[in-house]
Amino acid sequence: MEGHSVISPDVLGRYAADAAAEVPGVHTKLRRGARVSGSQVEVHVVVDYGASVPAVAAEVQRRVADYLERMTDARPLAVHVVVDDVQRP
Repeated sequence: MEGHSVISPDVLGRYAADAAAEVPGVHTKLRRGARVSGSQVEVHVVVDYGASVPAVAAEVQRRVADYLERMTDARPLAVHVVVDDVQRP
């Protein structure tokens, strides 16, 4: 059958936010989630107090890229992580 499939950037953003929320050290209540523009992803997270911000951000990048590739057969060129806040206990 001929034709093509298009995945909405909103769906890709939801996938990215879901993947980020699974990373240890990311507070489960994501405020702004993720935004996809072309082949780049911007993920906003809140990091748990005491967690290593560089380590959490690197793991978010890895997991988001891996998850999007697994779900869509396309790997983003870049995953930008924005730490919006630190959640105190």
